[in-house]
Amino acid sequence: MSSTSGGFFLLNGLSVFGVLLWLATLGMGLYAFILFVKLARRGITALDLYIYDKTIGNNRSRNSDGL
Repeated sequence: MSSTSGGFFLLNGLSVFGVLLWLATLGMGLYAFILFVKLARRGITALDLYIYDKTIGNNRSRNSDGL
């Protein structure tokens, strides 16, 4: 039985380049996830401000006009 029979990658041994590539990919994925979470939080804050402006802000302008 040959050890290079196209089986599972980890069983054939890991090269240093393969490990570095895997770590770099893992790091970039984690960094992308952190950036996505920050973007989502900013989007939620902007949406909250927009909703507040459209609901509370309009009520204040209507009350000040005497309508």
